[in-house]
Amino acid sequence: MNRPPLPLPAEHIPPGTVEWRTPDAERWLAAAPARWAHPLWALSALAVSLIWYIAAAPVAPCTSAAPCGTDWLGLGTAVVVLLTLYWVWRQPRLALAGLAVTLTGFAVESGFTSALGEPSALAFLAAAAFATAGLVHRLAAAGRQRARLLEAAGPVGEPLPAAARTFRRGRLSFVLAALLLGVAGFGCMQVQQAADAYEERAAAATQLPGRVTALEQDDDIDLVTVEADGRTHRFETAFPEDFPVDSRVDVVVDGDWSALAAEPYDATGWELLVLVGSVAGLAFLANGVDGRTRALRLRRGPLPVLHVLVREDHEDGRTWVFAADDPHGLRPILHFHSLYAFEDDEDEHEEEDDVDGDDAAVIELDRIKKILKGEDPPPPLREAVLYGVPYTGAEVVFVTVDDEDDLAVSVQCSTTAVKPAVPGLAERASRRRAPKNPQPSHDEITAGMTPMAGPRVWSAHGVSRGVGLGLLLVQGGGIWAAFDDGPSWHWLWLVVSVPWLVTAVATALAWRITADRDGLWVTGAWRVRRVPWTEILSVRHSDDGIRVERATNSPVGISPTGWPWLERRLGREPHAVRTAQELRTLLLKPELRPLEEAPTGQQGMPVGPPLVALTVLWGVAVLLLL
Repeated sequence: MNRPPLPLPAEHIPPGTVEWRTPDAERWLAAAPARWAHPLWALSALAVSLIWYIAAAPVAPCTSAAPCGTDWLGLGTAVVVLLTLYWVWRQPRLALAGLAVTLTGFAVESGFTSALGEPSALAFLAAAAFATAGLVHRLAAAGRQRARLLEAAGPVGEPLPAAARTFRRGRLSFVLAALLLGVAGFGCMQVQQAADAYEERAAAATQLPGRVTALEQDDDIDLVTVEADGRTHRFETAFPEDFPVDSRVDVVVDGDWSALAAEPYDATGWELLVLVGSVAGLAFLANGVDGRTRALRLRRGPLPVLHVLVREDHEDGRTWVFAADDPHGLRPILHFHSLYAFEDDEDEHEEEDDVDGDDAAVIELDRIKKILKGEDPPPPLREAVLYGVPYTGAEVVFVTVDDEDDLAVSVQCSTTAVKPAVPGLAERASRRRAPKNPQPSHDEITAGMTPMAGPRVWSAHGVSRGVGLGLLLVQGGGIWAAFDDGPSWHWLWLVVSVPWLVTAVATALAWRITADRDGLWVTGAWRVRRVPWTEILSVRHSDDGIRVERATNSPVGISPTGWPWLERRLGREPHAVRTAQELRTLLLKPELRPLEEAPTGQQGMPVGPPLVALTVLWGVAVLLLL
């Protein structure tokens, strides 16, 4: 039965607020970017064409006249290209600027005319043109959505609620940007130190002609052997193809120190650190500036207000906005993620705020636990007032009620950009809101259990054994990989992880619970434990395991017992969850308990000890085979 939307108190709806009705919402949705302009297509085309272009482009060999040192220009170009790929998805305006810089560099290096004869370069130019068209279309669509929203909202404008004015955006992004750019700066210093150290050493050294006598590999490291001035030198090289046998090279020698003049130093690791730190840092910086700019824009003056309906997604917390005349929430208009905003009133209510904050934190933790256990009901549809001009990529604020118990009014600000609910998204949202494999009630479980004389047995089933076999493969592969490297720190991984893996594998493959007249026999990885009915307080399923709470001793638990998420996806009722429910029914209904004691053969047998023996044998076999 569908419940009506939770009402928003009239005093929180500004006078003259217009309902955003379905016809206006459909006109807004019709102005959304077309499917061909989805950033996924442009991003894929650019990435594939760039990889092709880079792979097909000739690489200048390392020579004494043009040594392979640090290419700061190339590193900067790589930063711009990677940022552009990211901005194609998140920041259309910055992506256009990045594409302009990239194409300018392409024209300077290769020239557009020469690209006509190179398929890889031509593919990149076509992908860039397609991406540019898509970015321009997305920006134009955002302008059309803005115009249609303003037309629907009318002339009424209201300032932001007080709580939203103090909401700050971009703080975390700025902190992360500072850390990552600091890491990139440190990497730059290390690269420059390596270059300066070589230049200083080479200035006092002697450059000698030499001949390559051999190329070989040692532990996946390419080595080149050079004879110069009657001495043999061995150098690591990143480009062995540049030094064929019997080719002439120059060697820089200063006493016992020597280096290839064509590859004077290797700072690849530090350059990679600079690249990753710069890209991630600048991306976070751009996100922070963009979020802060949009938040400031909301606070500049009166904003359009619309009366809408909202609902939080039960799985990912996303806020869905519906038209005011869609009381059943059948057709979403747009969606985004949001956070609560609170007024800064610490001087007058400091103590009260602390208590309320603690209570709110406890309530939120309880709600998260219920969601993880699948016990939290889907959030209801609620009335709300939307502040701002929603369009693809915009930020908004809305006022609504929290829940149906106290109808407390809250202010929430978007933390991700507004996105339209494109065709097909509504159906997926409806399927997420619909209960997946709803759990049977206690009465239904009781009705399905009839008294029986013999013991009841629950044991590992197909999904649980599949999890166990998967972990067993991980364990075997980890042992092989660690021993394949020879004695190293990887063996510490074996000491830390193998005991846990053995326990998890043994439990997933052979867990067993037997209920008889006097209590439960719980079989885990290493032993079978007896739990009398008189000691049991509760039986529940949590964290992919079954837990038996006892009154006098510590709880008895077995985990993992399967993968409920996968079983629900497969349309099945999770076996371990059903087991816990039936055990709880036996606890509450003594008349359903078995009348006989379980014989030894039905009590179960732990497989942890034989699995340890199997693991040792596998380790010995690996050592003998390697």
